[in-house]
Amino acid sequence: MPGKSTGQITAIVLASLLIIALGALLSMYFGRRAKNSRDWLAAPESLPLGVVVITQFATAVGGGVLIAHVGIAYAAGWSVFAYEGCVLLGFLGLTLIARWLREQRFTTVPDIISRLFGASRPVTAMAGLAALIVPFGWLATQFVAFAKLFGQLTGIPATTLVLTIMVGSLIFVLPGGLTSVVWTDFVFGVFAILMSLGVAGYAIHLAGGWGEVTAEVPDELWRPQAVFAVGGEQIWLWVAAIVPGTLTNQLYFQRVFATKKVSDARRGLVLSGLTILVGGLYAGCIGLAVRAMNPGLGNAENAAGWLITRLPAALLVVYGAFLVATIISTTGAALQSVVANVIRDLCQNVFGSNRGDRETVSLSRLITVLVAGLAAALAIAFPSALDWLVASYAYSAATLAVPVFGGYLLRKRFALRPAAALSSMLAGIAGCAAAQLADTTVPYAVYGIGASALALLVLLLLPGVGRRPGAPAGTGGAGDADDGAEGTGESLSTVEN
Repeated sequence: MPGKSTGQITAIVLASLLIIALGALLSMYFGRRAKNSRDWLAAPESLPLGVVVITQFATAVGGGVLIAHVGIAYAAGWSVFAYEGCVLLGFLGLTLIARWLREQRFTTVPDIISRLFGASRPVTAMAGLAALIVPFGWLATQFVAFAKLFGQLTGIPATTLVLTIMVGSLIFVLPGGLTSVVWTDFVFGVFAILMSLGVAGYAIHLAGGWGEVTAEVPDELWRPQAVFAVGGEQIWLWVAAIVPGTLTNQLYFQRVFATKKVSDARRGLVLSGLTILVGGLYAGCIGLAVRAMNPGLGNAENAAGWLITRLPAALLVVYGAFLVATIISTTGAALQSVVANVIRDLCQNVFGSNRGDRETVSLSRLITVLVAGLAAALAIAFPSALDWLVASYAYSAATLAVPVFGGYLLRKRFALRPAAALSSMLAGIAGCAAAQLADTTVPYAVYGIGASALALLVLLLLPGVGRRPGAPAGTGGAGDADDGAEGTGESLSTVEN
């Protein structure tokens, strides 16, 4: 890296390895709390409120905030908070069903759909694939982000860096699955919050203080109304893309499933959404500071990399450790979520693989290694061609949003059957594909969600398929009897087809 000595680069590498080693020790220590396969897959009823809040932050704030969000702030100032606000809206949306989710003791998102609509292998398979594609996309893109950031810092080849972060992610997950991931995320999340605020403050200091920043940066980027500086059209595009993606992201659902107290389910989501704003403050301060110091960057997303070249040696080493802690928290969470889908939804519920606890955990660990290897291979082969992953958010949201939220809202008024869920999911995929091919201005996820909702309502209103509003209670389907009963997580074996 230009201007950095071999000693400084060595120090950065050693600090990074130290963070990975610390993560390994924490993971092994907390992994001992996983007593069975359910602890490995879902860590049910085990997380205090503070851990839920911090681990949601650690999961959500990864390479996107470190690079892309700083770029948003460089180009459009405090508009980065409009983006973070969309994430907050998604968290608030999840609070509508949070208590019910926690009471039912689910393991994955397809468990929810099976509980609402009844057991169906095609429905579970489709929902399982839709639920795992976003975490897998996160995993691959985080590998790429790590390679790019540390490639600039150290000059180490991208392949070596991708393999390093892959090993670090495996270390986080293998000992105890979600149990080890969330507790390690909690420790690293606290460190990330403190470092975010510290680096943001130093960036403003480096630019000459807030007065110098406001003198150099256009007023429309730093005044309070700058939240809308990016333009109404862009903000609505963010709303249409980010809110549905947050509402259907299994990584967030899993933390709700794992809350120790039912009363913490909603509270944890609200507080978690507020902590996401720390990421906005970090990105906003760095973006504006770099804009003040170097307004001529050709690519806004180079702002974070440019700041790295200006950090003093000691802070650079600590910042390197911060980058590792931030990215590896997200990769570990994403990796475990994918494996939970593969084991729970595909192996157990679709293919009927019934194993004991020990065999299930062993299989989970094997699949963890295979999934990490596949994500690393994609990150190496397509380091700048992962645009298809953006589409995964749209298709996942279009497939899952209506069956989960629509099913929850309509469960007492209609007979919810697997055919309705399957039709809704297929319509969501078709609506997304049609809008994508038509190259619509509005994100194609919106068309997919609309088509999914229309299909669900049509199926429910067909005579003999769904119970009409006002029909006596008890004449409906799978959704009627689940409200007062405590779920077991074994949805396919306890809900009639």
